[in-house]
Amino acid sequence: MNARTLPIPVGDMTAEQAIVFELDGQPVTAHPGETILKAAQRHGVDIPHLCYTDGLRPDGNCRACVVEIVGERTLAPSCCRAPAQGMKVQAASPRARKSQQMVVEMLLSDMPDKGYRWNDGEKNTPELIAGSAYSSSASGPFDSNISATVGQHGELSAWASRMGVAVRPALKGLRREQPAPDLSHPAMAVNLDACIQCNRCVRACREEQVNDVIGYAQRGAESKIVFDLDDPMAESTCVACGECVQACPTGALSAKTRIGSQVVDRKVDSVCPFCGVGCLVTYNVKDEKIVSVDGRDGPANHGRLCVKGRFGFDYAHHPDRLTMPLIRKPGVPKEVRPYGADWRDTFREATWDEALDLAAAQLKGLHGTHGPKALAGFGSAKGSNEEAYLFQKLVRTGFGSNNVDHCTRLCHASSVAALLEGVGSGAVSNPVNDVERAELILVIGSNPTANHPVAATWMKNAAQRGAKIVLADPRVTDIGRHAWRTLQFKADTDVAMLNALIHTVIDEGLVDEAFVRDRTSNFDALKANVMACSPEAMAPVCGIPAETLREVARAFAQSKASMILWGMGVSQHVHGTDNARCLIALCAVTGQIGKPGSGLHPLRGQNNVQGASDAGLIPMMFPNYQRVDNAGAHAWFEDFWGTKLDEAPGYTVVEIMHKALAPDSDPHKVRGMYIMGENPAMSDPDLNHARHALASLEHLVVQDIFLTETAWLADVVLPASAWPEKAGTASNTDRMVQMGRRALNPPGGARPDLWIIQQIATRMGLAWAYEGEESGVAAVYDEMRQAMQASIGGITWSRLERDSSVTYPCLAEDDPGQPIVFTEQFPTPTGRLKLVPANVISAAETPNADYPLVLITGRQLEHWHTGSMTRRSAVLDAIEPMATASLHGEELARLGVQPGTMVGIRSRRGMVQVRVRRDDGTPRGAVFMPFAYVEAAANLLTNAALDPFGKIPEFKYCAVAVELLPGSSAGA
Repeated sequence: MNARTLPIPVGDMTAEQAIVFELDGQPVTAHPGETILKAAQRHGVDIPHLCYTDGLRPDGNCRACVVEIVGERTLAPSCCRAPAQGMKVQAASPRARKSQQMVVEMLLSDMPDKGYRWNDGEKNTPELIAGSAYSSSASGPFDSNISATVGQHGELSAWASRMGVAVRPALKGLRREQPAPDLSHPAMAVNLDACIQCNRCVRACREEQVNDVIGYAQRGAESKIVFDLDDPMAESTCVACGECVQACPTGALSAKTRIGSQVVDRKVDSVCPFCGVGCLVTYNVKDEKIVSVDGRDGPANHGRLCVKGRFGFDYAHHPDRLTMPLIRKPGVPKEVRPYGADWRDTFREATWDEALDLAAAQLKGLHGTHGPKALAGFGSAKGSNEEAYLFQKLVRTGFGSNNVDHCTRLCHASSVAALLEGVGSGAVSNPVNDVERAELILVIGSNPTANHPVAATWMKNAAQRGAKIVLADPRVTDIGRHAWRTLQFKADTDVAMLNALIHTVIDEGLVDEAFVRDRTSNFDALKANVMACSPEAMAPVCGIPAETLREVARAFAQSKASMILWGMGVSQHVHGTDNARCLIALCAVTGQIGKPGSGLHPLRGQNNVQGASDAGLIPMMFPNYQRVDNAGAHAWFEDFWGTKLDEAPGYTVVEIMHKALAPDSDPHKVRGMYIMGENPAMSDPDLNHARHALASLEHLVVQDIFLTETAWLADVVLPASAWPEKAGTASNTDRMVQMGRRALNPPGGARPDLWIIQQIATRMGLAWAYEGEESGVAAVYDEMRQAMQASIGGITWSRLERDSSVTYPCLAEDDPGQPIVFTEQFPTPTGRLKLVPANVISAAETPNADYPLVLITGRQLEHWHTGSMTRRSAVLDAIEPMATASLHGEELARLGVQPGTMVGIRSRRGMVQVRVRRDDGTPRGAVFMPFAYVEAAANLLTNAALDPFGKIPEFKYCAVAVELLPGSSAGA
């Protein structure tokens, strides 16, 4: 949840702005915009309240917070009422107290005998007692050693206890007829017999998350909370973000894992392990298992979570977890086995010493026989910054080459290439929630409600406040419901459409002349390149009417602040770098960068893909994006690490797969690999080729928490730690370095990733010594900070332990960090943004008579990346249990199939079987498939053609055919 309009902080308030009023006979001061309730809390007086909670709009419907104002006839709800100069407020007068107690008693009288959210996890602390308007209960002064629970109904019981309220038997006898429970949803229980109709869930759903599912129906005694049209929760359009559960004061809406007792063994603050938004969370641990997750008030989420962050935690406890090192049995063929296959047929258990010795010895032997280019490593964007830093250091100093990469190559490599070329930095210019200051928000090639759900809430909130959202995408996704204009352009025509927008800005005199003159270069070349790209010329190419293109271009240029957010629909093309160049140019020629509410934001896909890239887990860059072939950077790192380093950039993910299948005569043939926390046997394009390459390696070491598709091809498998089992930092899409804390120990014989990397390094002959707790994570971080002084020099480990999150660039310990960058200059050699023209080019593979449809791949809300984690979460897999392919209704009619029919989808590289789903947001002539399902792996179909600059594969465009399977009924 998120507080919308904050009062002026004390330090920023002038004497003229202060509002002085009297509270229970004492003079107090309120800030402009502050309510009586909040001012009282700040002065140590906690007025009873139930329908109000921090982060939600005050509603004033429960009347538990009423106060008496001298001179006014009626009592006023303090959560909604602002104080005035000289006002005399009585929160604890007999009249106010009687009314407050009556409200609580009446609500309590309708509660069931057994509640759903017990207060047994809290005590009446001295601070709580001192801050209450009620210092004693009906039975005498509060005792801080006595549990706060008098009943079992959460905040309602807590207030009844503090106010000395007990329900009279006569009132209890008038209890309402209790509604039946709704237990249809796999994650949440609906028990409206405990509902006090405070509307917190309605506001959380409709105003914070903006999902518009929960409503308030009927009138009077029949009024109730409903989902959609009074549907069971599981059958409604609920997206299971759980915001309503977090908002509910009584447990009427509860996580099924937390009904009843609220006692846990410990609460551990950390960071969500899924997408790049970087939501801060609190793990609730009981009996050494995470039983629930709460959203924390972090700078990226302000308490909000999505279904994965709130309910996708139990993958860490799945019985498939690896708990002992495994070594491949001699002679067993390397192949990806189906889910559920017995690993004992392929591997045997080993001790850690045996497995580590074998892993390192084989890698070292290949290095000695064939040279440093024979080895490569894939690190992980799902791990910590410290792990990423050590992993790339191991490859560079132990393997002796720059053959190190990770999933950024498959996500935003082209975006980073264009950003480094144009603005001198691969990171975002403004944080996501800066959209609150934008007048126009261009969302292109991204489905944020599925891929970055909490980030999408800020966009929806902005639309509620009047900002214009422009959705540009071949697929019309959920964010389109909030869009001012939707540009459903033809797949593969991004450059044509964007050049038309740039052309309009120049042609209609909308260029920010001062910005272009003072802060950019190469404008004349850009102008000449787009002269032939008028909206009228590009409309037939991209499918968007010329007048609509001009209208959007004008609005973007003329708004006070326009911001662009994009996803992998922009980057995963052979022209991905050109797509991003156009976005950079559009921002630059309109002056929409370097100020609040503007700029460029490529939404990062994984929790630490930004941090892993920052830490140097890419083949052409040392930490902090210093090129390995830059003589100065190369010399610095040789001195820093005390060893000779390879001077040539290494190979990328897809190139390494090609090199694994190179002839023996190739001096750069890759023969051995170390893969940590990545699953290229599911995530790479053209999986048959990728799996063949992995199986052809002479030695493959895989370090993971599950026996993934990649691990089935390994010679040695090392059982590692899940995110809640490690300490370390991660950097989110907003450039926030955030602290993750260990909540659990790894299961069985599994070990922390940081420890495993150091053990391999030692056996490779590296004299590393990182002392301290948690495998020396603080020492590793400090070394990484030294290597990245220009960005995180001011972010010390102790500062992160204290603050949890700090934004970079941050150059000194008293530097608050810079959420908005490029305000005065760009970190390029000239200090100017370089405009780079882009020409219209086609995809590497286009449809024809045999393959008439376009395949678009991506993610879905419930499942993340290759599904190794989310498909082992009971809630997430229950909501989306099977692979599907989405087609437009007209396309299904043309094919003669009904939703739910099993079909075959075939490309030039492979074929999968999957059930079809109707989605009229998917364009005609296209198929959309998520790639998280091993039984229908979308990447068996995708094309490995690369963008020439970012070396990213073209996941978002290849030609396919859909065909009815023999024996399948068109209506099945």
